[in-house]
Order: sequence, then structure tokens, then C-alpha cells
Amino acid sequence: MYILPQPHDGSLAGRSYRYVEIYEMFKREIIAGSLREEQRLPSIRKLAEFLGISTTPVELAYQQLIAEGFIESRPKRGYFVVKLPEPYPSFALTGRNPERELPPHTDTPMPKPDSEPNPRSPLPPLYDFHLSKNDFSLFPFKIWKRLYNQLFRPETAELLFYGDAQGDPELRREVAEYLSRFRGVHASPDRIIIGAEQHLLLLLLGQMLNAEINAVAVEEPGYRIVPATLAALGFTVHPIPLDEHGLRPDLLRTSGARIASVSPSHQFPTGIIMPLSRRLELLEWAKAVDGYLIEDDYGGELRYQGKPVPALQGLVPNDLVIYLGGFSQVLAPDLCIHYLVLPEHLVPRFHALRRHTLFEASASGIHQRTLQRFMQEGHFERHIRRMRNLYRKKNRQLVASLTNHFGKRAAVTGDSAGLHLLLSVKSSLPEKELLRLAQEAGVRIASAAFYWNAPPETEQKSFMLGFGGIAMERIDEGVSRLYQAWSPYLH
Repeated sequence: MYILPQPHDGSLAGRSYRYVEIYEMFKREIIAGSLREEQRLPSIRKLAEFLGISTTPVELAYQQLIAEGFIESRPKRGYFVVKLPEPYPSFALTGRNPERELPPHTDTPMPKPDSEPNPRSPLPPLYDFHLSKNDFSLFPFKIWKRLYNQLFRPETAELLFYGDAQGDPELRREVAEYLSRFRGVHASPDRIIIGAEQHLLLLLLGQMLNAEINAVAVEEPGYRIVPATLAALGFTVHPIPLDEHGLRPDLLRTSGARIASVSPSHQFPTGIIMPLSRRLELLEWAKAVDGYLIEDDYGGELRYQGKPVPALQGLVPNDLVIYLGGFSQVLAPDLCIHYLVLPEHLVPRFHALRRHTLFEASASGIHQRTLQRFMQEGHFERHIRRMRNLYRKKNRQLVASLTNHFGKRAAVTGDSAGLHLLLSVKSSLPEKELLRLAQEAGVRIASAAFYWNAPPETEQKSFMLGFGGIAMERIDEGVSRLYQAWSPYLH
């Protein structure tokens, strides 16, 4: 017999960490042996009814117990305790001294509902507004599996060996055609470099350029991967502040840099979309200094207001833009397929670097070829349309919820593209304290201050709320929880 957490008044504070209590209770009882192997747990619905709560906390607790190997789900039968290895000391999971643990049959009540969870707990937040998570509910698993299985055979065993260091030629042709049709990028397959991650591609790019250029200008605030990677190669980094149109050309001209990294389609993290006039001004700057623009096309495909904005690279005939893109947002991060589109005169430098260092292909050959067939058969374009529609609905729901709950006490920006938006509030509390309050309410968000080289010290605090990975039905309640946690401290 085991002691269930008792029903409570259903208040917000009481519900915040209910799933943590349920998870901890079952874990403790299983380790102590009070719940034995093959013992059946209550159904999610029945346990939720008994506790007087929704099924969500119970479901989250059960999912975590399954993930950690304490229970298993058996179709049409329910949830059952599994056998633990022998011996299985409790402190191996709890991190606490077993001598100080409560006896397994104690009548001591559970922790109060408003108590904080174990900070080392691996449990996910109830409302996860992670800034870059995907929604895989529409991922074409069957199609991808079929294409992958067609390739993973003895007769195609050569795909298990090192492939072309520049990337699979057939995939490069598909990428070139896609970029031309949907992003307006001028690219031939021989100018495309495929890599497993942006960091690696930027390392290669930096090695190609550091003999002639030693300084790079970056957006302030901005995504850290470009400045951090190039700084590690010896480049001097010049953070350039933004105005309402993006990176400021007047400050760029006085920086002394000959490379500028920009994200014109959806600036990270502010969401600014750079107008045509500013894009042309940056191209003129690159021409004048005999330099380059690194265009990170973050969020280019995922635009929710109007048509996708064409890439900077294809605006005018030029050899000044190095285009950086990938398939993490529009498909899946774990495929590890990104790409660079080089100006034609830089391609020989890539091959010279390859001969000098003898590096091999970094992206999986089988994944590359599977993606090539996925694109060739038209599945990729259909998938992008479906995901754009899904993310547009989530985007609108999040904006509506923020507007409804926060009203004029917050500003929402950067909601026209990408997988996150920016929520700005005025509070005397520091970002760290506001993040703690959000975490206590079961809400995961991120501070935008991390992406500033020198965060401004003002009462206005900005936070990034992603909507890609959170379920549609949890968005409004998550925003409500966040507002109730913050409302006493907002101006």
C-alpha cells in the first residue's frame, strides 16, 4: 500500500509543481519496495480525479517515470512497475543520504504544494517556451523511414564511407534549386558547402579569410555563434548596435571591419526585418571596403505575415555575400545538415584548405542522401508549408494570450517570423529574479540579455518566448501562469 498526495484546493500555487510531487512519491515508493515489480498503477484519469487536478500533471509524472525506467506502459492494460537492478540504492537517484530518508511507510505528509522542486530534478517544465524547439507532430516519419530504408542496404554500403567533403553532390543540387526558387539565392551546386553544424562551417570560413581580414562586425544584440567562433580564430569582434531597421551602417563604416554578420530576414533575438534600403546600403558598404556580408537566414522560411522576404544574397548581382542556412528549424536539428553558399572566388580557397588539412565530410552521408530524395520527391516543400501553417497558428495564439493577460503592461515584438518572439516588461527586479519566478510557476523562458555584449541596465527587461515546441492547448495557461507570477512586480 502507498500514500497518494492528498487532494487540495486547486489554487495556482497548489498546482504549480503537482507533477513533481506525484513523480517523487512514486519513485520513492518503487525504490523502497512498497510498489513491487508488476504492480499496476492507477490510470491517469482515475488518479487525476482522486487528486482533483487535471490529467496533465499525472501524465507528465508518468512520462518521466517511464523515461527513467521505473514503470512501463502496456497498450490497453495500463502502467506497471518494472524490476530494478540489484542492488538499487536510493541515494543513487535522489542524491540524498539514505539514512536521512523517511521510512517507506511513514504517515508524514508530502511536501507542501508550493514548495520548490529539487533544483537537480530532470523534470521538464509544465509550460516550455523554449526559444528554438520544433514541433514534430507533423514530421513525416513514414516517408523519411521509407527513403532511409531504401538507402540503408548492402548495395549502397559506400554511403557508410567518407563522402564528398563539400557535401553530397546530389543534395547540393537540390539545395541550390530550392534556394533559388524559395529564397531568391543565386547558388550553383559547386558553391555550396554542406556541414554538420554552423560552428564547423564558420570555422572553415574563418580559416579561409583570416589571411586577409582580421576584424568582423556583428549585430548587438545578436546570435553568439559567429562572434565567438571567429574570435577563437583571432578575429577582432566589433559589436554594432541596432536601430529600428537593423545593424547601423554609420557605425559599421567607422568600425574598421571588412566582414559584417547580419540576419536580415529575422534578426536574432529582436525579430527586426531589415528593409530593402538598409540591405542595399550594407551591400554598398561591402563593395566599398572590398569585404563580405555573412547572411544568417535565420527564420527566412518561417514568415507569418505576407510572403517570405527574399534573401539579401540575391538582391543584386554580387560576389559579396556568404549565405548561411540549414534544416534545423524547418525539418529537424538532429539531422545535422547546414550549408554555406560561398562567393565563386572563395570556392578554390575551400578546396585548398581541404587539401591542406585533409578534413572529411562532417554530415552523415545517409542523412544527406535521404534528404536529397526527400526534396527531390517534393516532400520538403509540402512539409515547409504544413509547418508554416502550424507555427503561424501557434504564433497567433501566443500573441493573443500575451495581449489578453499582460495588456499594456508588456510589449510584444519580433512575432512576424521564426520560432520565438520578444516579450518586454518594466520591472525593478533583475532578469535573474524574474526568471526564477517564472520557473517556480512551471514556465520556461529565456532572457534576451544573454545575447548582448553589454546588456543595458534599464527597468525594461526582454525575454524570449518560443512557441515551436509547446502544445497549442498549453500556451494560454502558460502565459496566464507567467503573468500571475510577475504581475506584482510589473510597472
